[in-house]
Amino acid sequence: MKKYFSLFLALALVLMMFAGCGGSPEPAAPTAPAETPADGSTAPAETPAPAGEKLKVANVVNGNLGDKSFFDSCEAGLSQLAADGIIEYKTFELGPTDADQPKWLSTLEELSADGSYDLIVCGTYQMPDYLTQVATNYPDQKYLIYDSAVDLPNVVCVNYKQNDMGYLVGTAAALATSSDLPNMNPEKVIGFVGGENGPVINDFLVGYVQGAQAADPDVKIDTQYVGNFYDTGAAKELANVMIGQNKCDIVWGVAGGAGNGAAEAANELKAWFIGVDSDQEATFSIAQPELAAVTLFSGLKNIGDSIIWVINEQLAGNTHYGETLNLGISEGGVSLATGGNFQTLPDDIKKAVEDATTKITSGEIVVDTAFGDNAADVEAIREGARP
Repeated sequence: MKKYFSLFLALALVLMMFAGCGGSPEPAAPTAPAETPADGSTAPAETPAPAGEKLKVANVVNGNLGDKSFFDSCEAGLSQLAADGIIEYKTFELGPTDADQPKWLSTLEELSADGSYDLIVCGTYQMPDYLTQVATNYPDQKYLIYDSAVDLPNVVCVNYKQNDMGYLVGTAAALATSSDLPNMNPEKVIGFVGGENGPVINDFLVGYVQGAQAADPDVKIDTQYVGNFYDTGAAKELANVMIGQNKCDIVWGVAGGAGNGAAEAANELKAWFIGVDSDQEATFSIAQPELAAVTLFSGLKNIGDSIIWVINEQLAGNTHYGETLNLGISEGGVSLATGGNFQTLPDDIKKAVEDATTKITSGEIVVDTAFGDNAADVEAIREGARP
């Protein structure tokens, strides 16, 4: 009995000491319920990063920076987030060719297995299969893919209404070809150099044709495809034929870095170039001012801005993983660069672009698309618009 009494006394002393140090912890304060996301879903938002803690982001580029459009726009957005003290990031340039493609998959795999990054960013229509494979194997890793989509709960997909943008570009180009701007010829022919003949590029095209022919039904559109997004020489050859033989005085390059070859042709043959994705007049002005001089304006796919928006949403507790966002004119996803040479356009052209913007935003104009069950007949549109 003495033995058991001693044990009981020791236990009592321990409990008294614990009580003297504060006893049982206070119940945790109730956590406020997460706000319902803007899309009306009830999925709980993730906890924002603590104040002062930066998100770690990996930017996987299935190509190279310096394209003056697609990848540079993404990089600019991440760079701005880093400058604002919101993220730390590292960019992995993996090359654009078929021979580089094994690196696209292996890099995604290695970064995911490492687990050091809060978010892995990639983009383009070439990446969904690779991302699906890797993101399925790493369900706790978060990913963002832009300008494409996969259906996974740990991936947020950011797409753009490039057809809306195309409509605005076509409106301005169709009216400009008949204007008194320098280097315009009497023929009402404008050009389109696409990267690959696929839904994303054709979404630009159908909007371009619709906008151009709404502005002037007599305008014709010469359409050609490079077959990739890096061969500037091939794009230049196509644009040479468009300008020299088919009498295009304006060519829109929708081919990533390859499209810059069309700008070179426009410069040499005294025609005009329209840029895509980023403000190519501004980027050309740094290293190739002769190409900036012939860039009439650019259609903007605001990739950098959209990535800033998604990450700021996450930090505010509004995550969009498992969603596909489709950002158009109303959401600031697409627009035109309206500085620089755009300001030399006649006032009636600028007014026509402004009116088209308002009507698309209000729904008065519904722009054709290359996607979905009601996708436009791209081949018929292309053939019907040929010079």
